[in-house]
Amino acid sequence: MFVKDFIDEYERYRLIGERALAQVSGDGLNRVVAPDGNSVAMLVRHISGNFTSRFTNFLTSDGEKPWRNRDDEFAEGTYSRAEVDETWTAGWRVLNAELRNLTEDDLARTVTIRGQALTVHAALSRSLAHVAMHVGQIVLLARILATKDWQWISIPKGQSQQYNQKPTLEKRPE
Repeated sequence: MFVKDFIDEYERYRLIGERALAQVSGDGLNRVVAPDGNSVAMLVRHISGNFTSRFTNFLTSDGEKPWRNRDDEFAEGTYSRAEVDETWTAGWRVLNAELRNLTEDDLARTVTIRGQALTVHAALSRSLAHVAMHVGQIVLLARILATKDWQWISIPKGQSQQYNQKPTLEKRPE
């Protein structure tokens, strides 16, 4: 039950991110809109690097792998749409493979991240908050970089009452 809640929430943020990414032009993926800011491509590289490090051998090794170069995830560069899409998919693939193997009992187990012991539940909560923050940044950047043809990902402005009559973005009861 609780593992499924994590799986569902991660999936929700994956879809939000993909809907935002789809609205950014190839050039826009690499645009940095503020001094010392991040591009959409950088954020995708960071999310993927984080997932790959944290969830490779999630239950048996420290989540900050020695082979990860976090600073490179934020290096400016020109990344193609295909590279961004593949990087995005690769990180989510590692996460999902590990989540599918978790049991309810695993949530009370201990994992480490940078030598810090956390329950699996705490590590997943932390990871989910981390990805939610960065997906929110991607959405904001996508909105800034998109043309006037922005397709709303959440409830469009001025349409809350209409949405409340037939909510379609909420988790369905089981």
